Amino acid sequence: MKMKHLWKKMLSVVLAGTMVVGMTAGVSGCGHRKKTGTITLDCFSQLANFSGLQGGWMADILKEKFNVKLNIIPNGSGILQTRMQEGDLGDIVIWGNDADDYQKAVKNGLLFDWNEDDLLKEEGPYIYEHMQDALKKNSELTKKATDGKDDAVYGIGDSVATTNEDHQMFFYNWDLRWDIYKQLGYPKVKTLDDFQQLLVDMQKACPKDDSGNRTYAVSLWPDWDVDYVMYVKATATAWYGYDELGIGLYDPKTGKYYDAMMKDGPYLEMLKFYNQLFQKGLVDPDSMTQTYDKMIEKVQNGGVLFSLFNYSGSLAFNKDKHTSAGKLMYPFAPEDANPIVYGMNTQGGNHPTCIGAKTEYPELCMNILNWFVTPEGRMTYGFGPQGITWDYDEEGNTSFTKLGKECHTNEKTVIGNGYKGTYHDGVPQFAVSTWAVDAQNPDSNGETYNSDNWKSEQSQASSAIEQDWRDKNGCNSINEYFENRGKYTVSPGTSFALAQKDNDLKTTWSQVTTEIKTSSWKAIYAKNDKEFQKIVDSMIEKTKTYGYDKCLKWAKEQAAERYALEQEATAASSAAAESEG
Repeated sequence: MKMKHLWKKMLSVVLAGTMVVGMTAGVSGCGHRKKTGTITLDCFSQLANFSGLQGGWMADILKEKFNVKLNIIPNGSGILQTRMQEGDLGDIVIWGNDADDYQKAVKNGLLFDWNEDDLLKEEGPYIYEHMQDALKKNSELTKKATDGKDDAVYGIGDSVATTNEDHQMFFYNWDLRWDIYKQLGYPKVKTLDDFQQLLVDMQKACPKDDSGNRTYAVSLWPDWDVDYVMYVKATATAWYGYDELGIGLYDPKTGKYYDAMMKDGPYLEMLKFYNQLFQKGLVDPDSMTQTYDKMIEKVQNGGVLFSLFNYSGSLAFNKDKHTSAGKLMYPFAPEDANPIVYGMNTQGGNHPTCIGAKTEYPELCMNILNWFVTPEGRMTYGFGPQGITWDYDEEGNTSFTKLGKECHTNEKTVIGNGYKGTYHDGVPQFAVSTWAVDAQNPDSNGETYNSDNWKSEQSQASSAIEQDWRDKNGCNSINEYFENRGKYTVSPGTSFALAQKDNDLKTTWSQVTTEIKTSSWKAIYAKNDKEFQKIVDSMIEKTKTYGYDKCLKWAKEQAAERYALEQEATAASSAAAESEG
């Protein structure tokens, strides 16, 4: 591993001969430092829900491959601002979006230029060879952030696709306790009112969780609220197919923008929906104050009957102890629901992974990121160590090992085989994302990184209750279920990124969005319709006073730019399809 950047920093204070000797003795191979001891790298991740050293099998693998430990720093209150003021974001940086904070870091020189000293070409060859579109997108974003003064590459976005054809997996899944739905006789559900009544009936049918605590239809969490209450916004996305954008929702089909304070608009409609659930005792009363991890514990314990998302529904609940007992969370979307699904995008998403400008180990950081992009690295952070939890058969098809299948259905399974703790202990806590889950894995026989679609997983159902779901819906997989419904909105992948706000707008935006979040939670907890409406009216009035119209103007401009790019992408895709036909 080269140390050119560290060399430049220390040249003025260390004799050249001593420095060269020290480095030569301490460096061996791709990121290994066998004689200088294990290096601890700080990974600041706005997407993390964990603080401290990465543990378990992933820690063992990183130690073995790179002789490093990863110290994960989540984005708590004021942490980013403090680190920006100090000018040190850490060694590896994973962003929650590529808008204001990220662009501010670019402008202030807080990120390491991947082209400096040919860092990318020499230490990240797999990224350089296979992610050119994602690298170009980041360079264009740099131009945008610096008004054309710079075109450096500072990172790559998340969920990079190998092709722009088709769309990603569905994750606004409308995951429901299918066993209880079956118990109720598979009632027809068309509207939101029908769905609300179903949740009432489900709670009556299953009033207690695995430990005897009260069940709730939904359990929310505030950790991921940015400009408004995330779960409220997400419900509009799962119902109408409108995507979040600024202080409102955007329709990819028409380009129309629905701002959050629009009377009878989708945000306030869904805010009312959750208040109605609360008034019926269906919303977990801890929702406003609990963490994501606390919510997941309740899902895993059978205390939550419905989740919009797969990660807080089926992926958390469907462990062997439940499925073997005839319990299952699986998709059940009301007839009128029109969830969004995101188009495949070789340019990647809007969560850049970067290297901090002040790191002493840029080459080592790049070695690690490059490995996460290789098929081996992508499979490892998604499914565990190769040969232990998964592998390829003689034909190149991907499959879980017996142990891997147990780990996949029950993360508390002890992994063994020289690795510490349970499978859950090693699950990456820093929220890295390189290739999209539905991107093709070149090391396999034409399969993707999505285990749901592996040939080995397409055989028989894993439980009798899953077979019931398949039989009732006439499909064998979640993706097939949604495709067969035929009612969803595809949001085309483009290079769109929100523009940076000026300081005046940032101040106004902060006041407006803080009011929206605070009052939205109060509205969810309103005891009756009259109190709900009073809170909403006050919220609309206060946001107006703070400068809501100014924020709305900016958001609509962003929506127009996004729509133009999506129209271009759609036209290009259609032209390509016609030429192939």
